[in-house]
Amino acid sequence: MISFRLNDAAVSCDADPGQRLSEVLRRHCGQTGTKSGCDAGDCGACSVLIDGELACACLVPAGQAEGASILSVEGLRATPRGGLLQEAFLARGAAQCGICTPGMLMAAAALLEREPNPGREAIADALGGVLCRCTGYAKIIDAVEDAAKGRIASAPSPMQGRAVGAGIARLDGVPKVMGTERYGADAVPGDALWVRAVRSPFHRAGFRFGDLDAYLAAHPGLLRILTAGDIPGRNVFGVIPPFADQPVFAENEARFRGEAVAAVVGERAAVEALDLAAFPVTWEERPHVLTVAAALDSDAPQLHANRPGNVLVKGHVARGDVEQGFAAAAVTVEGVFETSFVEHAYIEPEAGWARRVGDRIEITASTQSPYMDRDDTAAIMGLPPESIRIIPSACGGGFGSKLDLSVQPYVALAAWLTGRPAAMVYSRPESIQSTTKRHPAIMRSRMAATAEGDLLAMDFEADFNTGAYASWGPTVANRVPVHASGPYVVRNYRARSRAVLTHCVPAGAFRGFGVPQTVIAQEQMLDMLAEKLGVDPLEFRIRNALRDTTPTVTGQVMGDGVGIRECLLALRPSWQALRWGAGIFNAGSDRIKRGVGVAGMFYGCGNTSLPNPSTIRFGVKPDGRLSLHQGAVDIGQGSNTVIAQIAADAVGLPLALIDLVSPDTDLTPDCGKTSASRQTFVTGKAAERAGQALRRQLLRLANAGEGARLGLDGPMLRVDDGGVVRTVRLGQLPRGAHGYVLCAEETFDPPTAPLDKDGQGVPYAVYGYGAHLAQVEVDTRLGLVKVLSIVAAHDVGRAINPVLVEGQIEGGVAQGLGMALMEEFTPGRGENLHDYLIPTIGDVPPVQSILVERASSVGPFGAKGIGEQALIPTAPAILNAIHHATGARLTRTPATPERVLAAIRALQQA
Repeated sequence: MISFRLNDAAVSCDADPGQRLSEVLRRHCGQTGTKSGCDAGDCGACSVLIDGELACACLVPAGQAEGASILSVEGLRATPRGGLLQEAFLARGAAQCGICTPGMLMAAAALLEREPNPGREAIADALGGVLCRCTGYAKIIDAVEDAAKGRIASAPSPMQGRAVGAGIARLDGVPKVMGTERYGADAVPGDALWVRAVRSPFHRAGFRFGDLDAYLAAHPGLLRILTAGDIPGRNVFGVIPPFADQPVFAENEARFRGEAVAAVVGERAAVEALDLAAFPVTWEERPHVLTVAAALDSDAPQLHANRPGNVLVKGHVARGDVEQGFAAAAVTVEGVFETSFVEHAYIEPEAGWARRVGDRIEITASTQSPYMDRDDTAAIMGLPPESIRIIPSACGGGFGSKLDLSVQPYVALAAWLTGRPAAMVYSRPESIQSTTKRHPAIMRSRMAATAEGDLLAMDFEADFNTGAYASWGPTVANRVPVHASGPYVVRNYRARSRAVLTHCVPAGAFRGFGVPQTVIAQEQMLDMLAEKLGVDPLEFRIRNALRDTTPTVTGQVMGDGVGIRECLLALRPSWQALRWGAGIFNAGSDRIKRGVGVAGMFYGCGNTSLPNPSTIRFGVKPDGRLSLHQGAVDIGQGSNTVIAQIAADAVGLPLALIDLVSPDTDLTPDCGKTSASRQTFVTGKAAERAGQALRRQLLRLANAGEGARLGLDGPMLRVDDGGVVRTVRLGQLPRGAHGYVLCAEETFDPPTAPLDKDGQGVPYAVYGYGAHLAQVEVDTRLGLVKVLSIVAAHDVGRAINPVLVEGQIEGGVAQGLGMALMEEFTPGRGENLHDYLIPTIGDVPPVQSILVERASSVGPFGAKGIGEQALIPTAPAILNAIHHATGARLTRTPATPERVLAAIRALQQA
């Protein structure tokens, strides 16, 4: 028995003294607010106070806690300033997905205990051991500073005033700051079996199994070994059905390091004790290709027989006459650019569990796409879709990778075959090794302009390493040619792309679907062109920016809501002060150089020229409460709050009257996947329509006009129609099929049109626009780059919740900074958060957000997306700033110190 005090209560538990304290707190004490993000002390999500000192509970053997006093997030509110910290985090919007929030709160509590009034630098230092992938850290620092000063930022009341445009605190925020939110690993039944996958240690390998029955018999507590032969349906899945090609379990050959070939199922202790290196499988390592160049070689091994030449898919957009444009140009530039694999590095690894309920399977998992999960899992299980129920847990970050299946088929199969609940939680190395990445790209570009500074021609080619299976490769290949022009008028244009198969972990969706890679090339090319013309880079972009009436490279004229020019103009004061301000650059130092760069972007919200519907159900209960069946998974971006705000104003009733029915394929209509910056726009529009439809029903009850004011006083509906007040007792009305006295269900599918053979058409109903300015400092002897500040202007159409919009911008900037300067995944190496670096609180500079609101006539209340847009311009702005500081052009990312030094030396030797 190990005895200690936990949150000021005596605790004794029968645990192995060598077990991680984090596991003892979670499993024996039920304190799941202490999160497990890495089990290596790298992420800080498991931070607790032990006798007043901050510690990573994953690094502390339980035996060392004997007699200690431990404080976890669940006990924080009872401490002198713990409750203040939690209230400050909620008010500031400092919790997005929330998985890092308990660790941040505990680190902040430790700081305030020893230093009651710290400055911002001290706060950043104290929280430096806790990683956050969502927020960009700024609002976390703000919240800790507020708590230290004993003040709480005021948030608008959800009971009063209009909801749209108000910075209302997250409706799902309280569980995040209290540590009671349930993520994929947090609500696993105590009697659940455990599942672990046996994965290939090679990039490509044949394999054969030994005596599996003997292995099973030799390990008490194991119940099943699952292989491809156990799958009752089809052994294949994929996010785009026509391209589905990834097996649940490889058959005969594994095509990437980390691919599953089998899974063991048994009692948790027995499964966790296994050394899977001793599993009876014999590997035959085979020749493999890891790069695009190797895969395209005529002698390369073919990954899939139906994909000749290892080309998965091609994309193409053409407009005008490119060759004629170049022939008529006054200036021309060209370049080749390369980007790397980037790991999503969400702090919550993949996790979930399943149980069999009669002839149905219920799966609770961390996901971005419940209905897609349902349909793919149903096909794997050989069951109709209605026999699969997907219940998304809270999602501790996704950024695109949790669109693809991970644990779902394994736990479903185990639960189906054993009749017991079955759970699976990826380790951090397993997560990095086996889940999708951002596509590496090799891009070749030419651009030309007139002597007056008008863009005349662009010619762009890109190859994307899509790994061993399709995943979102087709989407990347088709989205990139539409976006490679940037938000500029280009008379003559050609863009071609290919997704190329290799023996790497599959590359999939990651906040931008290939566009962040594209702008790294194109926005640097624009600077090169401006330099050759001798014009200001910002003014060059303003001159060529799209307007409401000018066509994109697909021939689409938006008609309204094109805000890129306003975004660029919003940067002009900072640009003139920083770029051209007298005496601020490079004076008195041959070593430290400063530079300022700019980059623009546009991004189509939703699927490219494909159906993209969302459906919302909105009902009135007999007690006068409203139920919003909102199936858009909130992965931290705030859809639970934003969509409810839209619905509230559309119906004309206070937000506080709305009860959320969270995503669940049995309870909520299909709102589509949380990706492509579509939820605020698409699901928000469905919510606006549902709210308007419900309002019309309420008005009809009282025979009132459209301009009447609605009020709900418990079960009494009050309608004020020009001073004439009518009342309706809701409890006396009959209930409909869903148990509501009134109910509206509405769908919105953005109006798009297919692209023709030259990519001409209407790929998106709405684009979001933005531009970033970056100021950097470069140590020219060490190659170190420090980003000093970012100014980010984004046209969001209408900021439904400005606090959440700012949070998305700050978080996007942090990820863009990582992509620019430090993040590079190499398959087979660095499969942890110690070697794979993401920005810490000390790496992210101050971010000034400028919200531009050029309303779209299509979006709800004029709103557009922001999730992906926030990341896209950051990296090229930083790279352009490095060039401004040093004269060196970085054509391969990330711009690590050795690459920066090499570029500077190459310039000096030229």
